Amino acid sequence: MRVFHFCCAGGTRLCSIDYGDLPPPYNRAIVTLPNVAHHAIVAAVQQHKNATLRYGTSVTGLLREGRQVVGLSTHGPDGTTTIRAKIVVGADGAFSKVREALKIPADLYLYPDGYLIAILESEEPVSESSYYVGHKTILGIFPATGNKAYLFYMIPKDSMEAVKQRGIAALQEQWSQIAPQFSRLFRCLRDWSQTAYMPTGRVRTPTWVADGAVLIGDAAHAMNPHASQGRMQAMVHAMALSDLLPACLADQDYSVARLKEFERVRRPQVTMLQQLADQQVFYWNTDNPVVAFLRDRVFQTLDRNARLRYQVLSTTAGLRTMPPFSSIDRVIAAEFLPDIRAHERSSHSTSS
Repeated sequence: MRVFHFCCAGGTRLCSIDYGDLPPPYNRAIVTLPNVAHHAIVAAVQQHKNATLRYGTSVTGLLREGRQVVGLSTHGPDGTTTIRAKIVVGADGAFSKVREALKIPADLYLYPDGYLIAILESEEPVSESSYYVGHKTILGIFPATGNKAYLFYMIPKDSMEAVKQRGIAALQEQWSQIAPQFSRLFRCLRDWSQTAYMPTGRVRTPTWVADGAVLIGDAAHAMNPHASQGRMQAMVHAMALSDLLPACLADQDYSVARLKEFERVRRPQVTMLQQLADQQVFYWNTDNPVVAFLRDRVFQTLDRNARLRYQVLSTTAGLRTMPPFSSIDRVIAAEFLPDIRAHERSSHSTSS
């Protein structure tokens, strides 16, 4: 995808973000359904002779020699198994069993809002993404494979059954009031089997590493999906580990001190993205009219200000380790100060 439109609930455009402003190969956003990405990764893993997939298998504990993790125990279709490993990598989600077995404490916060998600067959192809914000309202419409469209609609957590009780027609009417130009698409919702519920949460941990073990992805740092960085940061972690682990294996050093280098490199960007996601939750999910006014005003500024728009875009694309706005930028974005550099745009992926 190239273009994402942000609009007021009701249809008025606030801002358009064009990934084509970024240098190749970052000049497109990859929009994938989670199960499609999962199967693509599994298919790639199966091509490696030194990798084994164990379906229906759960981690039941870790093997230790003193303080050192030296493997894990599992339970699956063939019963209980122990697997020795020089390094155990826990990439098992926000409710990580590996993290629990390592006795690494986690601050797990469930946001008060989650998302009803739906995949609809579109009679007319959806070519660009649209994101609607309003009074305690978020509705996103993204193109998916073929003529499908992927929708996400913010609802209070644990309210999915209440939404279903009100009926499909009521939901279609709500969506049509938010995004009237997509009313025809919304009529393609005919059965609740086309929908699912996605909770949102944040995980913070004091460390990601132990002697012989590493946490990556949501197991280490789940964040609100507003940051669009959950799966991306997990993959960046995997790449960072692939750079570090050969030397650990060569030196036979799998200590927490050695593995801590991974966390030192990766934690600053993750911390920034978690904070950014929480700021977006505050402004985008709001039911406060003053906060909503400021939110819409910032979007409108981004539409006119190439410099700030590029900084936001490069952050969302994972190219920055620092927040998109300085203190002065925040004042400029709210239109309380002019920006004499508004038409400038960085030509490289900066980390500052």
